[in-house]
Formats: sequence, C-alpha cells, structure tokens
Amino acid sequence: MSDELFVQYGSPTLAGIKTGNLFTCPYTDRQETMREIRRLNKSLVPKGLRVLPLRYSEERVLLYLYRPARLEKDLSNREAVELLENAGYRHENANQCVVELIRRLNDLKTEFPHEIGLFLSYPPEDVRGFIAHGTNRGVGCKLVGTWRVYGDAESARITFEKYRKCTEAYCKQWSDGVPLMSLAVAV
Repeated sequence: MSDELFVQYGSPTLAGIKTGNLFTCPYTDRQETMREIRRLNKSLVPKGLRVLPLRYSEERVLLYLYRPARLEKDLSNREAVELLENAGYRHENANQCVVELIRRLNDLKTEFPHEIGLFLSYPPEDVRGFIAHGTNRGVGCKLVGTWRVYGDAESARITFEKYRKCTEAYCKQWSDGVPLMSLAVAV
C-alpha cells in the first residue's frame, strides 16, 4: 500500500478541509493490508484521521480516509440525519453509520449506497438531488466536479477549486520528499 495513493487521492482530508476521501488500492495479501492499515492508523489517529477498508474485491481494496470528529458533525446536520433515516440507517452516532455503510457496500443484493456522499463532505442537498434523480442523474444537475451539484453551484465551484489546489500542492510536496505523516494535519 503506497503512501503516495493517500497523497494523490486524500490530500483534502489530510489537510483538514474535507471529511473523507474514498479510493482503491491494489493488494495481494489481505492480512498484510490490515497490518499496513493498523500501521497507518497508529500515526494518523493522533492527528484526528482514520483509515478503514470498506470493501475488498479480488485484487483491490476500497479505502476510506476520514476525520471521525468531522464526520460526526457532518452527519448531525438535520438534512443529513433525514437522508440517512430515509435510507434506513439507525442514526445514533457516526461510527454506527460507518458500520452500516460498510455492510451496504458489501451486500451484493442492495443498490449502491448513494448516501455515501454524506461521508465525503458532499452537501446534503446535492446528495438528495443525486438520489432523487435515479437513473437520470444528469437531470437538474447544475455542475459536475468532485460530485454532481444540485444546490449551490458557486459554493461547490469554490470548493472544487480548493480541493484541486490542495491536491496539487500536496503532490508537489510529496514529490519534493515530504513524508505522508508530515502532510497529515492535526485538527
């Protein structure tokens, strides 16, 4: 598991400007992957970050790099709570919601959990719009960037640019030899 992947795909979360990022990572040995995740978490947890494997496929693992405290705040938003409850989550705390998300991602009988956007700092109004449009997700969409925007396009545009600049700066620092743990900001 390459630290470079965390920089490429998780810079906004490492920098503390986003709740979480999802990305896949190749693996050959599940036990070795878990040891590597434990190693990373030993250094990341004191900085307010956590890495979880959400789903394993034959050769790849879906990783969730996130800030638990920020996720708790995001998921306590009134509209987010309503979306989660409508999707069948028992919303008592963010950890319980993450466990349910993992269950849904691994249940091949259910539809992909589109509420996942709430775990990634997407505005609840945009998650609601994405879910509401079903197979016609382009309908009513005002902007496409990190996510499909159905609400405040200007605010989203600013956020997309902030994420882009952060990723660019972090990748530059990484290529200049700054290690992952120095890029992970404690918040």
